Amino acid sequence: MATPTMEKTAAKTDVSPYITVTFRVRRFNPELSDEAQWQDFQIEIDPKERVLDGLHKIKWDVDGSLTFRRSCAHGICGSDAMRINGKNRLACKTLIKDINPEKPITVEPIKGMTVLKDLVVDMEPFFQAYRDVMPFLITSGNEPTRERLQSAEDRERFDDTTKCILCAACTSSCPVFWNDGQYFGPAAIVNAHRFIFDSRDEAAEQRLEILNDKDGVWRCRTTFNCTDACPRGIEVTKAIAEVKRALITRRY
Repeated sequence: MATPTMEKTAAKTDVSPYITVTFRVRRFNPELSDEAQWQDFQIEIDPKERVLDGLHKIKWDVDGSLTFRRSCAHGICGSDAMRINGKNRLACKTLIKDINPEKPITVEPIKGMTVLKDLVVDMEPFFQAYRDVMPFLITSGNEPTRERLQSAEDRERFDDTTKCILCAACTSSCPVFWNDGQYFGPAAIVNAHRFIFDSRDEAAEQRLEILNDKDGVWRCRTTFNCTDACPRGIEVTKAIAEVKRALITRRY
């Protein structure tokens, strides 16, 4: 015989956590059309799941042609950056319940880069700017017999900019980059900052000279879009300002 407690427990388990959510995805297939178009998908999903889970459900159960990048699915690789409801976010870190699932969830590729297919953009110009700032330790002299030591205070000087995962959320949120793809962009400047202020590095002057170019750090208009978009919480605008200050004061 069922007790009142057992009946209540059964009633709770009968309530499904799933809701119907509309994903409005900007589709583009160069083999079919020169124009992008919006396509709606209605899926049943737990609102505590992520936008990436919704995209997986669409691709695996509804339309296998939907194309997007993703890898670790834990906010580390940065490969699934996209515009979700008009803002740059990582799909793997964005919960359905946090973006008003009662309205269509719009998903589109990040801006300022050539769209290859659906949510996939050409990242090569972004990575070229990253390579151009020499994002690696440069030293001279003989190879050390042990690791190069650094004080906690010296490490703290550039700690914030070591968090970059190269997702391009900051760069593709920059109005200057939208209108001029030659601009290095916030991510490249952040990664230059990481080595410019590293006490073990000896190529700060070279990087500053690279960023002193017409397409370099002076193109920044301090709109704070990059800082708002960063999924790692990096103070991008502050880092750019510190590079500008270093350029102004380096001769004195």
